[in-house]
Amino acid sequence: MTNYRFIPQLTADGSWTFFSSEFGETFHSHFGAQQEAEFKFVYPVQLLSRVEKSVVCLLDICYGLGYNTASALAAIWKVNPSCKVVQVGLELDPEVPKAAIAKGLLNNWPEPVPELLAILAKTHQLQTEKIEAKLLTGDARTTIQQLSNVSFQTDAIFLDPFSPPSCPQLWTVEFLSLVSSCLKPNGYLTTYSCSAAVRTALLEAGLKIGSTMPVGRRSPGTVASFVEKNLPPLSQKEKEHLLTRASIPYRDPQLSDPTKVILHRRQLEQKKSSLESTSHWKKRWPNKVKS
Repeated sequence: MTNYRFIPQLTADGSWTFFSSEFGETFHSHFGAQQEAEFKFVYPVQLLSRVEKSVVCLLDICYGLGYNTASALAAIWKVNPSCKVVQVGLELDPEVPKAAIAKGLLNNWPEPVPELLAILAKTHQLQTEKIEAKLLTGDARTTIQQLSNVSFQTDAIFLDPFSPPSCPQLWTVEFLSLVSSCLKPNGYLTTYSCSAAVRTALLEAGLKIGSTMPVGRRSPGTVASFVEKNLPPLSQKEKEHLLTRASIPYRDPQLSDPTKVILHRRQLEQKKSSLESTSHWKKRWPNKVKS
């Protein structure tokens, strides 16, 4: 019997993704799921400059089909096959990675990546000479607290939830503050989003931000670190976007509010704000950036 929750959709680079009926979005852009994992996530965190180390640590938030982790493992082991990877994935629905494995969607990556991630999807833990991995399932607002409480520290963070309007709970100041507490002083966080609200939340979490190149869309992504050095600079357009009402971040004080409450809270704050309206900003910069 067909599982209509997980019907693969082909993307432009020949790789596949799923459509989420809950969030009304695909897990990846139609431009190319595999290319998005590489160019939006693996390259911006400068992993390949770290693989001379004996151990590299990754945190994959919204693990999903496992593409970001798969791309990272393949890239690391291509350069240094003896590098050990410590990986933690956070995923709401454990059936998503299982379905990706069952449909063979990770078979584009070189061995032993598909085999290892198949074990991780099934057992939620993995330990070999090359990798020590865990998949923590459930609400990421809870699992990130578990990591923060044990002072977990990582070289790279892949932040890949559904879009802020659809999943604001994973883009709030409070959530991203906990995420940033897991980042090493010289580590990097990357996300596909260039939302002014998200970027402001990252700034409030103590990070510096830079802009990554567009992949499959006009808008760039975001890379963040505690150190500004080596971060690609924001354009003037992006800097001015951070001075508009679009930059008012999502907030979730107790890390437990439903989507509607978080969205409504931000809308009220925007109405009271004296910041420039986003529509005025758009008139100065006609090519729209998602707010």
